[in-house]
Amino acid sequence: MATPLRAGDPAPDFEGTTTDGKHVALKDYRGRKLVLYFYPMDDTPGCTKQACSLRDGNADLAAKGAAILGVSTQGEQSHQAFTKKYGLNFPLLADTDGAVGRAYGTLGGDGIISKIKSVAGMADRVTFVIDEKGKIAHVIDKPDVANHAQEVLALL
Repeated sequence: MATPLRAGDPAPDFEGTTTDGKHVALKDYRGRKLVLYFYPMDDTPGCTKQACSLRDGNADLAAKGAAILGVSTQGEQSHQAFTKKYGLNFPLLADTDGAVGRAYGTLGGDGIISKIKSVAGMADRVTFVIDEKGKIAHVIDKPDVANHAQEVLALL
């Protein structure tokens, strides 16, 4: 499923709890860029490659003024285990009710695969680069998981 959101659209507001138990919202990122990436499930091969690419590129992304926030429907405990296992240096948002995924169009939608994934609680893999004013600057519908940090850096 391709998200209905496009570059230039206002990023939908969101709020939730991260890996470290902190409450975060889109407004917390105003004044800096946000790499908001949705992924299907903690500790699976593609999701691990993507997270590790962003982990390894985090310093370069931060130097360009960008923060990273990963989003999936697993809870805080799953995110904590995933973070610890791979030494992730950015927070993961526990979107257990799927509200953030639905707001960004990564959960639900047309097509049999999207419907099956949605029933299983797995978001489509989509990355949004949100600018300092809360507008979507870029949408990456088909991220290159092994080289995702470089892919995002090229857009900043």
